[in-house]
Amino acid sequence: MDPIVGKNLSEFLETLRLREEPMGLYHTEVKPEECLVPPGMEPPTPEREQRGEIDWQAVFASFSCVMGGIWRARKKKTAACFSAVQPGCPGGSFFLGFHKPQTETILKYVTTGIPGWSTGEKYCASPEALRTIFTYLDPVPAPAAYCVVKPLSHFAADEAPELVLFFSRPEPLCGLHQLATFVTNDPEVVMSPWSASCGSIVTWPFHYQRRGLNKAVLGGWDPSARKYVPPDELSFTVPYAMFLLMLERYHDSFLTTDTWSTVVKKAARSAKVWGEQ
Repeated sequence: MDPIVGKNLSEFLETLRLREEPMGLYHTEVKPEECLVPPGMEPPTPEREQRGEIDWQAVFASFSCVMGGIWRARKKKTAACFSAVQPGCPGGSFFLGFHKPQTETILKYVTTGIPGWSTGEKYCASPEALRTIFTYLDPVPAPAAYCVVKPLSHFAADEAPELVLFFSRPEPLCGLHQLATFVTNDPEVVMSPWSASCGSIVTWPFHYQRRGLNKAVLGGWDPSARKYVPPDELSFTVPYAMFLLMLERYHDSFLTTDTWSTVVKKAARSAKVWGEQ
């Protein structure tokens, strides 16, 4: 990983009043020796669905939210690892690029429901509307067998993340948001599209990269995944190159001004309210 990370990260986090180091996401053909993995799952692919080979009751019995896995990795300061046979859930398998298109069963489950089984999550008006969204999103296929998320401090000198994931409440988050524009000169650098929470930290960032767009993604809006983050917390995902620019240039930004010091005071009050100091 770039030497600037080890040199500047601690002070960078302190300046922003971020109480937790960010996580790095990368793909690899080698499963980390120490990592948290979800239960095994029948691959929920449309091909297997069409052949009637998926036992959906068994699939949902082994359900394990991707964000839940990352939350446990955050608390234990270790890695979370996902694969095509251990994706966490059918939605995660799709959003992490292990299969596409999404199955008809999940399209119905997320929208209007399945008679006699599920009333539906009602996150989109119809299966057809959701299919249109998923076709546009078109997740980038996972480029290796494993998708791994681990603390930045766990990356070796010869490793580098593809994406950097922050988890933050509004005060530090406003610093990240504004700093993204400072280092890119793009007033629309931060995007916040509809998605499952795992889509916000994986799928949409890679979607923008594939289109040649340098974007940060604000996420964590998925009601089903809110139980896996502390109150008031959202995610903020940036490409690794953008993160390096933040570390390199934050000293030149508003983060050194009196204006930011007022935000720091609010961040301290927030931490006190949540019993963090």
